[in-house]
Amino acid sequence: MGSGIKKTGVPSREELKNIPGVPSEARLEEGPVAFIECVQEIPCNPCEEACRFDAIEVGKPITNLPKLNEEKCTGCGMCVAACPGLAIFKLHKNYTAKTSIVEFPFEYHPCPQKDDNVRCVNREGQFVVEGKVIQVKSPKKFDATVLLTVEIPREYLLEVRSIERKRCK
Repeated sequence: MGSGIKKTGVPSREELKNIPGVPSEARLEEGPVAFIECVQEIPCNPCEEACRFDAIEVGKPITNLPKLNEEKCTGCGMCVAACPGLAIFKLHKNYTAKTSIVEFPFEYHPCPQKDDNVRCVNREGQFVVEGKVIQVKSPKKFDATVLLTVEIPREYLLEVRSIERKRCK
């Protein structure tokens, strides 16, 4: 099986290392921060427009990959809900001594609730680890996109990107 978004639909580790939206390891240590996994040069900039701190720059041409200015990023998460490609996550590496949190868009039903235990998956949709929903956000300004915040063991921070969907009965 080939690697890379063109062959698999999932960004490879190499692609992720070479994009301007990924924060440094030092910035991950500091607190909540956006993690932009956008690897396709398409005309798109809602993340830039959503960031009131000017921490994301697409610029011109509009097909540029979004660049994260990690010094300006407060980890507010507005860009997460604004991304139509569901390619932005909010990470908080040192949430507790042993856990991290990952916030991601979730556009499926049924939606889990706060305190639910969930099965977390990686970019390929494969089960990685159990997690706990600690927050569910769905303000009107998010345009029907729900943001789930899930607490996970710290070693899975760079792997977990969603949860398994439950079947509607």
